[in-house]
Amino acid sequence: MSAEKGINSVDEKFPKTGDLRKVTAKTYEAELKATAHDLNKKESLSAYFTILAAGFGLISDGYQNNLMTMSNVIFKQLYPKDYTSIVSTRVSNSLLVGAVLGQIFVGLICDRVGRKVALVSTTLLIVIGATLGTAAHGAHGSAQGLFWFLTIARGITGVGVGGEYPASSTSASEAANETAQKNRGPVFIMVTNFVLSFGGPLAVSVFLIVLSAAGENHLETVWRVCFGIGILLPLTVFFFRLRMLSSKLYRKGAIKRRVPYGLVFKRYWRELIGTCGAWFLYDFVTFPNGVFSGTIISSVIHNGDIKATAEWQLLLGIIALPGVFVGAYLCNRLGRRNTMMLGFSGYLLFGLIIGLAYNKITKIIPLFVIFYGLMQSVGNMGPGDMLGLTSSESYATPIRGTCYGLSAAIGKTGAAVGTQAFTPIQNNLGKQWTFIIAAICGVIGVLITYFCIPDMTGVDLADEDAKFMQYLADNGWEGEVGEDDEKGMFAEHHVAEAGSAEKL
Repeated sequence: MSAEKGINSVDEKFPKTGDLRKVTAKTYEAELKATAHDLNKKESLSAYFTILAAGFGLISDGYQNNLMTMSNVIFKQLYPKDYTSIVSTRVSNSLLVGAVLGQIFVGLICDRVGRKVALVSTTLLIVIGATLGTAAHGAHGSAQGLFWFLTIARGITGVGVGGEYPASSTSASEAANETAQKNRGPVFIMVTNFVLSFGGPLAVSVFLIVLSAAGENHLETVWRVCFGIGILLPLTVFFFRLRMLSSKLYRKGAIKRRVPYGLVFKRYWRELIGTCGAWFLYDFVTFPNGVFSGTIISSVIHNGDIKATAEWQLLLGIIALPGVFVGAYLCNRLGRRNTMMLGFSGYLLFGLIIGLAYNKITKIIPLFVIFYGLMQSVGNMGPGDMLGLTSSESYATPIRGTCYGLSAAIGKTGAAVGTQAFTPIQNNLGKQWTFIIAAICGVIGVLITYFCIPDMTGVDLADEDAKFMQYLADNGWEGEVGEDDEKGMFAEHHVAEAGSAEKL
């Protein structure tokens, strides 16, 4: 009631001027606390669909991220002379380069234009890129032309895939905060990292089904059908995204003009070091191990059989999944930061076990795959689950998409560096060193998490928004906030002047 009275008194003192009303840090906080979780039926339905659509959207990301795992094995069999390690790395890295661009630019679009525009754009880009990849051909049947075509197609897909990270994750986080604030963490994890991780087993399962149907004598048909299925996944959410509403937090707090990036960096520099640094380390380890895991398993299996490689790859993906559920269970009980540190510690443990005993452990294929899967599972439990969650919680709504996108982009840069360095490390230092380096990254990850990642367990996102607006007011910033009917002019000193004038 007191919050409502405060809102009414402010509205009486400072009526709407044209289309904009006056907003101060205090009135913003009062309105936010009074209405942040008060949803009508349409808003509530939109929030639930936004959460579900994020899950279906990101599963297509997981599928695209893992599509090259078995495709690399096929291309090496079909084009043994043309598909060199340089070409393989280029095709794999094109998705990463596109993803970095998508994460940065779509992150900005999320905040500066709107969540819906960002989500619809990413869906279209994934569909276009996947269609081009499926239809890829080289001029006059040229293998090199085919791989350059695939490089461009995968790059376009990458922009969409990368854009999904800030677009889907920020929308899901805000929607979960509105509908299930106490369980925001577990809900967020299940519609983000779980579906991203599930994309691995899904891609391999699709591959096995198509391979069994087409046969090993029709490998070109196999990879094209697998690429084509990537077109269908994002289309499942296109209609819902056209109909969605932005979250209340965004409608009240969006800053689309004169964004004070200097003040943002001054307030969040430590958090940015934490989320960017930890994500770089995680993707540096995880992405190349995902992309090249099929190749690693194929080299361990003596005859290099494609179907056997895919079956072991599927087992590897399934072993990695339970970590997601453990992380979702622990995130509220241990806290975000402690769970992430536990996961990075797992890299240290399993990285050293596999790395130091590599020559012996690879002679027992089931044991190798189990330990390899457990290393990926603890990664999922810790940084895999927590990085997206902490990146969506650590920053205020007006700049959440931008900071999330930047953090994820630095992560994908780590993935690109790791993918580029993976083959030289194996060739020059030995295959065991890819696991020993993972252990070293685990130690650095623990330190960055401890010193730079804030623990937002149980904190309402509206609270950080209110603190951010107060911070802007204290530093003299003024400008438009909110969108549509919630738009207002944030100008702290105007209110002070109006109050003093009233006394006179």
